[in-house]
Amino acid sequence: MILEGEDSGCFIDPSPVAMGSGFHDTASMRVVLIPGDGIGPEVTHATRQVVAAAGVHIDWVVAPAGADCVASYGDPLPEYTLDLIRKHRVALKGPCTTPVGKGFRSINVRLRKGLDLYASVRPIVSLPGVKVPFSNVDLIVVRENTEGLYAGLEHSPVPGVVESLRVITRPAAERIVRFAFELARRHGRRRVSFCHKADVLRLSDGLFLNAARQVADEYPFIDFEERRIDNLCMELVLDPCNFDVLVMENLFGDVISDLCAGLVGGLGLAPGANIGARHAVFEAVHGSAPDIAGQGLANPIALVRSAAMMLDHIGQTAVAQRIEASVRRTLEAGAGLTRDLGGTGNTRTITDALIRNLEPAR
Repeated sequence: MILEGEDSGCFIDPSPVAMGSGFHDTASMRVVLIPGDGIGPEVTHATRQVVAAAGVHIDWVVAPAGADCVASYGDPLPEYTLDLIRKHRVALKGPCTTPVGKGFRSINVRLRKGLDLYASVRPIVSLPGVKVPFSNVDLIVVRENTEGLYAGLEHSPVPGVVESLRVITRPAAERIVRFAFELARRHGRRRVSFCHKADVLRLSDGLFLNAARQVADEYPFIDFEERRIDNLCMELVLDPCNFDVLVMENLFGDVISDLCAGLVGGLGLAPGANIGARHAVFEAVHGSAPDIAGQGLANPIALVRSAAMMLDHIGQTAVAQRIEASVRRTLEAGAGLTRDLGGTGNTRTITDALIRNLEPAR
C-alpha cells in the first residue's frame, strides 16, 4: 500500500469512453483508494482482498475523505485527495456519509464537479440467485453528472423562500448524449433512450432534447427514442427488459439509476462509475450504513463489482470478467451471503466465498 508516491507514468486514454485502455505496465499500477466512512473501510478492505486474489497487483494510494476527515483536515474532502486523483487519474471509492439538509456539501457532488466527472455509468444486469420479478434485465443508465439541480446553485432571496437554479447547457447535453451513443456502439447495444420532461420544462429540457436529436443523427445504425421521465418510470417497473441504454440529466438520472438497481436486487449489488475526459472514480453507490459500521456485517459486492469496472477501464478486462463471474457463482451458490442477501454470513464469509469462486487465471 502507498500513502503517497511519485507519478507512475501510466496513461489513461483521454477519450471519455475509453473503457478498457491505459495502465499497460501492470507492474506499476497505482490507483487512489478512498476508504470513506461508516462501512466504507470494511468493504474497501474486502474488495482489495478479492482484487489481490484475482492476481492483479495494485499499489493503492490511500486518500482521506468522509465525515471523519472534518476533525483532522477541516474538510470532508481535502484538496490533497483531489490532487492525488488528478495525479494518478483513477480512484476506487468507498461510501461516504452525506448529512441530510445540513452540514457539509455532498462529497460525491464535489468529486464530480472538481474532476469534471461528467458521466455516471450504472450497469443494471440480472444476477443469479437474486429473487426479483425479472430475470433478464440488461441495461445501462448514463447520467449527466455536473449540471441540473444537483449543481447546488441555491439561495434564499427572502426568509421562507429558496430558489434553486436548474442549469442545462448545450455543450454538456451534447457530450453526455454522445457518451451514451459511443458506449452503445462499443458494446454492441442496439438502442439509446433519451429521457426528459420537455413538455413541461420546455426551455431547459427542450434544449437537451434538441441536442440529443442532433447527436443521434450521427449514429444512424443505433436506434434512438425519446421517453418522458414519468412514462419511463412506469415502463421500467412493468418491463425493464425493453430498454438498453438510458441517458438523462442529473436529477432524473439519480432517481432512475436507483430505481433500476432495485429491479435487480438493490444498491448492495450495483456497481457505478463516474467518468470524465481525464479522470475516473469507481464507487459503490449505496450509503455508508453507520448503524452496522464496525460490526463486520457489510456486503462488499457493490464495491467489488465497481472494482471490476475499474479493472476493465485500465485494461485488465480478463481479470474483471473473472471477478464478475465469481460474484455470479457466489450468489448462485448462496453460501456465506450477508443478511441483506438472505444469508446468515458476514463480510468475512462472503469475501472468502468470492475468493474461493474465482476461476484460476489462464
